[in-house]
Amino acid sequence: MRIIYMGTPDFSVQPLETLLDNGCEIVAVVTMPDKPAGRGHKIQFSPVKQFALKKNLKILQPEKLKDEFFLAELLALNADLQVVVAFRMLPEVVWNMPPLGTINLHASLLPQYRGAAPINWAVINGEKQTGVTTFLLRHEIDTGNILFQQSIDIQPTDNAGTIHDKLMQIGSELVLKTVKAIEKGEIQPIPQQILETQKPAPKIFKDDCRLDFSKSAAELHNFVRGLSPYPAAFFEFLKNGEPTTIKVFETLPEIYEHNFELGKILTDGKKELKITVSDGFLHIKTLQISGKKQMSAEDFLRGNSLEHR
Repeated sequence: MRIIYMGTPDFSVQPLETLLDNGCEIVAVVTMPDKPAGRGHKIQFSPVKQFALKKNLKILQPEKLKDEFFLAELLALNADLQVVVAFRMLPEVVWNMPPLGTINLHASLLPQYRGAAPINWAVINGEKQTGVTTFLLRHEIDTGNILFQQSIDIQPTDNAGTIHDKLMQIGSELVLKTVKAIEKGEIQPIPQQILETQKPAPKIFKDDCRLDFSKSAAELHNFVRGLSPYPAAFFEFLKNGEPTTIKVFETLPEIYEHNFELGKILTDGKKELKITVSDGFLHIKTLQISGKKQMSAEDFLRGNSLEHR
């Protein structure tokens, strides 16, 4: 089959590599346009583009997916199938173009966690299991007929970063399985059902990452795990009278009855740094202060004193 592959971030690279390693014909890769990044605003290629360049693959980077020139290029490639992994929402004129349709890999067990941040929300909500799904694209986002699914357990030590890497691995294998099944005509698409306990996975913005110390220690611990290492939960404290942001990457919950006000910082000034929450304490283990690298609470306390804002 002639396949067009669409993707942008790191999560998209391994499935593409797996398809190539297994003899699939990738006639083009579609990825986001180059953008300036970092302090120097240097032009940066997407991870998928960087990989595609190494493999000498044809690369398309449309600003607009309905651009007539782009659509003409797609049509001229005469693809049988399109594979989408972490790209953009496609217009029907694009996803409906190949005779075998367009498949998508989603990092959840659909229909649960439809949306932009399924890995983060599964961990934030304290799920014990998640997985990946391949499905056929249709109008409404993440609602197409399911082709295959593969699940994994979420361990207590996992965070969004480790789950990302695990799902990237099994997702790559699932994409290959799906493509091979389509090639053999062996797929049996299953319509998605709406569940009574449907959980969404909306995009996460900066303000969504602020720690709310009125919540329980377990809820906050899962919140930190679900946002670690990126975009990272945070709170603010006063340093020399100025508000300073602390990002939190690793915590431990402690259930304990206390009479402190919520959000009070308690520390011995040496090793222990904890914050009062509704049912106990949230111990901060790994953090990052503005302008500095990630460090342990012990290293942080060597050079800083805290006053919660």
